[in-house]
Parts: sequence; C-alpha cells; structure tokens
Amino acid sequence: MSSEERPEAAPATRPGSGDAPRSAPRRRRPAADPAPDPAPDPAPDPAPDPRHSELRLTDPKAMRAVAHPVRMALLEIIGATVTLTATQAGELLGESPANCAFHLRTLAKYGYIREAGGGRGRERPWTIAHRTISLSGRDQEPQAKVAAEALAQIWHERLLDRIGRAFARNTWPPGWEYAEESSSTVVYLTPEETGQVGKALLEVFEPYLDRRFDPSLRPAGALPVEFALFGYPREDLAALPDSARETETDE
Repeated sequence: MSSEERPEAAPATRPGSGDAPRSAPRRRRPAADPAPDPAPDPAPDPAPDPRHSELRLTDPKAMRAVAHPVRMALLEIIGATVTLTATQAGELLGESPANCAFHLRTLAKYGYIREAGGGRGRERPWTIAHRTISLSGRDQEPQAKVAAEALAQIWHERLLDRIGRAFARNTWPPGWEYAEESSSTVVYLTPEETGQVGKALLEVFEPYLDRRFDPSLRPAGALPVEFALFGYPREDLAALPDSARETETDE
C-alpha cells in the first residue's frame, strides 16, 4: 500500500440527523425527595365524661326537640340506666323500636345523648352525654325564651304528675313502706341565699351520683329514688302584714 495519507473518517451521525454533530448528553437532575405523607387528621376530641359535664340549653331548636313526650321519657330512662337500645326502649315505653330509634337519633343530634359503642341499627346502645341539663329563660333571645318557658312547663307537669302518682300508691316494695319523704318549708331568704341553699342541697347527692354510671357501686337493695327540689318566692305570703304571717307560721 502507498504511503498516502488516508482521509480522516467523518464523525458518525444518527440516521436522519444530517451532518449535524451529535449534541452532548444532557445531565439529569437528581430526583427530588418524595413529598412527605400528609399529616393524619387529628383525632376527635374524646366525649366529655357525663359524670362531670353539664348541658346548658340556649338553642331554641334543641329545646323544642326535647319537648316531646317520648323523647322526655327516653331521657328519663337513659338517665337511670347505663345504656339503652331502641329495642329495649320500645319494650319499656310500648313504642315500636323504629319509632324509638328515630327519637334517640334526634336526641343525639342535639347533644342530649351519645352512642355508647358497639351494636348496630336498633341494637345500637345509647348513653347520656351529660350529667345535668340546665334551662333558663333569663338573658335569652325572644325565641329561646319562649321555647325555654314551654319546655319548663312540660317538664314541671311531667314531674308533678309523677309525684302525684307515686304518693297515691297503696303499696311499696318491701322495706320501703316508710322510706318515702315529703316535706315543705318556708324560710326567709335573699335571692343570693336562695341560690346558696339550693347549691348546698344538691351537694348532698354528690357522693351517690356515680352509682348512676357504675352499677357495681350500688349496694344491695338500692333502687332509683327521685328527689324533686323546688325553690321559689311565696309572693302571696310576702303581701301579708307581719302579724298575719306570724299567725300562718304558727298554724
């Protein structure tokens, strides 16, 4: 072979790329770190302990919701039991389980009761959500004041009717023949003192209230006992002259 110089080979090109030189390969950007998983939703606040909570009624819708004979009866029953299902409520009240289930859901909607956990449908147990329910028409909007007065009247009528039927009984369970109490006292108090006396009387029941929520605390022979506390000014007596009041007191 001759010693002629051979032409340098042209740089290789990709098909269809023409004579343009191949561009330098692009550098890949490092992969970004994966986005962190979203934080889980915060756990719902635990239900308040009914032994230490109070429901203050201010919503007229909530007042009207409970001003129903079946719903008031359900609240009275649940207040004396640990849990209650719609089926059990129907047997106690002579109502259909479906009707009781509807009224129980309505009470739960307005915060009077809550699910106790477990069970489904009409076998779902319910329990009270608060130990006490307070109602006052004072310092309320007009609609709330009207609803509060109507609810208070229904509640008082049910309570007084129950008291009348209880003391009209001719027989009591063995051992309870002389256990019932009935008394009335008139004392002279200021508004502040009246509130203090009422609070002091309610505190007498404190050592026994947990028995409503824990049957194991109930001693043998214990039955649900209702005490009704009323305190109100006797304006008819206040209008009497002092000598007439003394005569009435002496009698």
